[in-house]
Amino acid sequence: MAKRSQLARNTKRTKLAAKFAAKRAELKAAGDYEGLQNLPRNASPVRIKNRCAISGRSRGYLRAFGLSRIQFRELAREGKVPGVKKASW
Repeated sequence: MAKRSQLARNTKRTKLAAKFAAKRAELKAAGDYEGLQNLPRNASPVRIKNRCAISGRSRGYLRAFGLSRIQFRELAREGKVPGVKKASW
């Protein structure tokens, strides 16, 4: 499990990016790069880190499922991930 501070920081960045998304798009369309620099750093969507929905792990993240590789493997083995089954040949 990731540290709670890291999870909280990431959720804060997500909310801030959503709040300033329209303003960022407007400034980018106008070509006002000085105005973009005046926005908070965490308002940029690039600073948001993909994290596992269950464990909060940042490495080994599978974008299609929103889970880390470890959680994905456990859930797939239990049959809880739709459309995924164990390969056997």
